[in-house]
Amino acid sequence: MILSHFVKHGRSNRRGAAAVEFALVAPVFFVFVFGIIEFGRALMVQQVMVNAARAGARMAILCGSTDANVTTTISNYMSAAQISGYSTSITPDLGTTPPPGSGTAITVKVSVPWSKVTWTGFLPSEWFTGKTITSSVVMIHE
Repeated sequence: MILSHFVKHGRSNRRGAAAVEFALVAPVFFVFVFGIIEFGRALMVQQVMVNAARAGARMAILCGSTDANVTTTISNYMSAAQISGYSTSITPDLGTTPPPGSGTAITVKVSVPWSKVTWTGFLPSEWFTGKTITSSVVMIHE
């Protein structure tokens, strides 16, 4: 009889405690989850850009290749991954006269602003203002 009275009164004193605990923990939990999502997205975009730059560099090292061939290869790769807003650069320019000779290092660089690839937009923008994800590949011209 005494035990049931104690349990009954003990529970009534804790009413609402779970709601308060959730209110304290939930914001931290959601920031953590959205941070993981954004970080995973950044890693995925970085890997896609490395692969696109590698495909572009493989095109660039071939004899007779042009800047247009390289940018088309990169564009096809990036559009397949549904990433837009990127920029590319090829060094040295493949359209120069004379064209790059055998043994010349060709650098293909792909970059995209963070604001173009974020999924949630949940993290404060001042953390990533002006941040750019960049990938660069160097191969030797044939």
